[in-house]
Amino acid sequence: MLEKCRDAKERWGGVSDIIDHWLEQRQQLIRTLFSLSDCEIGEQLNTQLTLFCDLLMDYLSSGHFEVYEQLLREGSEFGDGSVEQVQDLFPKIQPTTDTALDFNDKYGAFEAPTLRDIRDFAMDLSQLGEVLEDRFELEDQLIEILHNAHRPVANEA
Repeated sequence: MLEKCRDAKERWGGVSDIIDHWLEQRQQLIRTLFSLSDCEIGEQLNTQLTLFCDLLMDYLSSGHFEVYEQLLREGSEFGDGSVEQVQDLFPKIQPTTDTALDFNDKYGAFEAPTLRDIRDFAMDLSQLGEVLEDRFELEDQLIEILHNAHRPVANEA
């Protein structure tokens, strides 16, 4: 997952400050996700989990309220059909948002967990990792379509 994130950063880094910042957020989110599996149950896990949930919410918000809007605005300005090409991606991204929000609601405050809570957490964390990987692929497609569709037009200008 981290390797794919680096690939995305190499492909689209420098496209815009907003996308650069968003891809940095993605990398930090992934690193923090992986660090959770090494945490000891207790204060260390609570601290890392709080950080992870904060990063997750920031990443989701940036995507929905900054990056997607910027990409759609640029696609609309070029009128090259790229906006229409990505319309089927948004309904696929939404369930990943719902899963991430549910995870945040459930584990944003994870104090005094029972063994069952720890087991559920491990399963939910694994599921979230898979969902985020799917989301990142969809977002990469979104960037690819909206950025590359008008690249030849932008280079001619």
